[in-house]
Amino acid sequence: MEVVQIVAIVLAAVGALNWGLVALARFDLVAFIAGGMKFGEVNAISRVLYLLVAVAGVVSLTAIPQLT
Repeated sequence: MEVVQIVAIVLAAVGALNWGLVALARFDLVAFIAGGMKFGEVNAISRVLYLLVAVAGVVSLTAIPQLT
């Protein structure tokens, strides 16, 4: 598996964990990491993190054919 795909899978997993925390505890880990902001608030850093996780999710889909 390519390094890019591995990094993408890890970032996608972090994004999934973040959504789990949002659902269970109404805690946004990305907002917290990006400056201790309140739930739902965004700044430039959090937008970049959210974008990286979204791109990672798409790139992770390219690893599926290699697994089957």
